[in-house]
Amino acid sequence: MTDIGNSQQELIEEFQFFDNWIDRYQYIIDMGRQLPEFPEDQKTEDNRLRGCQSQVWLITHQDSGRLVFQATSDSAIVAGLIAVLMRVYSGRTPREILQTPPDFIAAIGLDQHLSPTRSNGLNSMIQAIRSAAGTCT
Repeated sequence: MTDIGNSQQELIEEFQFFDNWIDRYQYIIDMGRQLPEFPEDQKTEDNRLRGCQSQVWLITHQDSGRLVFQATSDSAIVAGLIAVLMRVYSGRTPREILQTPPDFIAAIGLDQHLSPTRSNGLNSMIQAIRSAAGTCT
């Protein structure tokens, strides 16, 4: 498994292949379509994230000292953003998550090309991931 910095760099390089944001959005949506099936019985209020315009559910468990995240959304673009975050953060130690700022967001350009509501949702997802990591350290 590559470290968290390498995962961020790989994402940045992948997004550089696309000439425009229409293609980048399509890539994000395609990534979301590849998310693992989310258990229907986990779509509960306790697992729903606040701060997202779309509905987002996130569950976390530990496996050998690493946090494994699983999430889904009722929105195609948000599911893609989840897939991006899962590539970077799922399977990492809490310490890795907390010590690595999400620099890839600006490097990819998501900070400038998401609507304010989607940007807020993305930030809510990152905060939930970092919060889960913080409770495990």
